[in-house]
Amino acid sequence: MTSTATTTEIPGYRVGTWTIDTKHSEIGFSIRHIMISKVKGKFERFDATFVTAENPFESSVTASVEVASITTNEPNRDAHLRSGDFFDAETYPTIDFRSTGARVEDGDFRVDGDLTIRGITKPVTFDFEFGGFGGDPYGNYKGGATAKTVINREDFGLTYNAALETGGVLLGDKVTITLELQASLQQ
Repeated sequence: MTSTATTTEIPGYRVGTWTIDTKHSEIGFSIRHIMISKVKGKFERFDATFVTAENPFESSVTASVEVASITTNEPNRDAHLRSGDFFDAETYPTIDFRSTGARVEDGDFRVDGDLTIRGITKPVTFDFEFGGFGGDPYGNYKGGATAKTVINREDFGLTYNAALETGGVLLGDKVTITLELQASLQQ
């Protein structure tokens, strides 16, 4: 699908290079645990650059997450997630994303791209909800958004699981990735 838009159609939109404000952003995830609830976690160290074009649908994003920075607020589980059973942080120290396109579908803004986890690259689509653009008290121009996608962890080689005595398995296959983003326009 080809989409066109002009910067005048998006209030506050500016062309340029934006860097992620890590103090006001979060890379989080959730996964079904023992079939009855969800466990949430996040990555504490990450970087992203957004390049906005005159036509917003020609904009791009690259991002990288440091796997060793994973936290679920339970140190033993975090160590297990860093191990070869899951992310194998020593061999695959980053999770990377590179956009391949942007579009509007059914009235929603979507960003397509390639996500690489454990050396396996698969296409994904993030649904974006824009928060808007504006200046902060320190003279910085900011943009904000929330983005979500759902992946099947097994597609990326994250196949560890355990059968439960009561039936079912320890972990679900679907992982919801949620990004709370704030970026600063570089002057």
